[in-house]
Amino acid sequence: MNGNGAPPRVGDVTTVSTTSTAAGAADTASTAAGTSGTSAAAAASAASAASARTRLERGRGALGPALELVHTGRAPTRAVLTAELGVTRATAGAVAAELEALGLIRVDSRPGGAGGAQGRPSHRLSVDENGPVALAAQVHPDGFRAALVGLGGRIVATAPGKVTVSADPAQVLGAVVDAGAALLAESGRRCVGAGLAVPSAVAEPEGTALNPLHLAWPAGAPVRAIFAERVKAAGIDGPALTGNDVNLAALAEHRHGAGRSAQHLLCVATGHRGVGGALVLDGRLHSGSAGLALEVGHLTVNPEGRACHCGSRGCLDVEADPLAFLTAAGRIPGPEVSLLQQARDLLHAEYADPGVRAAAEELIDRLGLGLAGLVNILNPDRIILGGLHRELLYADPERLRAVVADRSLWGRSGGVPILPCTLDHNSLVGAAELAWQPVLDDPLGALGAAA
Repeated sequence: MNGNGAPPRVGDVTTVSTTSTAAGAADTASTAAGTSGTSAAAAASAASAASARTRLERGRGALGPALELVHTGRAPTRAVLTAELGVTRATAGAVAAELEALGLIRVDSRPGGAGGAQGRPSHRLSVDENGPVALAAQVHPDGFRAALVGLGGRIVATAPGKVTVSADPAQVLGAVVDAGAALLAESGRRCVGAGLAVPSAVAEPEGTALNPLHLAWPAGAPVRAIFAERVKAAGIDGPALTGNDVNLAALAEHRHGAGRSAQHLLCVATGHRGVGGALVLDGRLHSGSAGLALEVGHLTVNPEGRACHCGSRGCLDVEADPLAFLTAAGRIPGPEVSLLQQARDLLHAEYADPGVRAAAEELIDRLGLGLAGLVNILNPDRIILGGLHRELLYADPERLRAVVADRSLWGRSGGVPILPCTLDHNSLVGAAELAWQPVLDDPLGALGAAA
């Protein structure tokens, strides 16, 4: 109080004790303010970091699903990622940031991205084009090839294809791994693992090539073990996995090509020799109890037809492959290029020739009969065709669709879309998917938090 009993006003000097106390309090407050300013900033930063960590911990289980969404092109923006994962915007942001820190994706926040909530620009998401790669290898009767494949199914580099396959699987797989290792050394990229596509059913869990009918390899060759040994000897880190070439083509097409969004996808394709099939159910390959499902090449489509390697007659394998087409057209195959390429070239260049057209129609009818039987059994919602079958579909789509519709119950009742495969080297891309799968399942576990 001042002398008249009124409370002190700002600026009043009453007694020394009052003034001194006020001054001391002011000095203390000033010092505290300076200290607390620094502390407050640090605390705010720590709180922000803690909040980010909390969001990341909550979303860590979403890292794999998030990466798969970007990998397959289904989450082009953070807004879409948020909606697909069913998480908060902040959690989606933390998940995207973690995947970016791992070198797997890129987050682009520049203006111009697709709209997010309430029309705000959403950060764009894409795979990191300079990120890790998988080593992919494919062996077929006319040669073998190695490639590096990044996320998104992007082929980063390929080695020149070889045109001779010896009867020794160890020699062939050693050569293809050496070619892949050279690509890796040149690229300087981190490798997540290796995948191999072979023209044979691969028995599980042994990883043996049960029936490499179009190779001179022994039945039951331990291709997975040999491949893994060669990969390890080449100093390549990560798992080394093996699968059937058409199975892997179907997997690649389902994730990146003509099979996207299909729930029950049937893929039938001519390799360089023979015919293979695959079924993808709800995003996963259906390989049966021992990896041997969908050996469609050995469906009988002409009981009086050509002798098959399996011991039967008239199998799709020998009635609708490149050699069957060349033979039906009266052409003698040459050694210069693969049978598949010779068949494609003949179909494209000489389709107007009556003999070539008749041969194409014969193969289309045999293929259509086989597809109709598969439609009756499997009821797919989409069929995709690869190899020479894709070219036959282009040549006469109405004839093939009519045969399938005429011979299948479900075909008549509404039709099943029959589409060409769209990926080049889809078996190679599918082989890479084998190596990428552990990363898609658990990015942190596969690559490490310090990657």
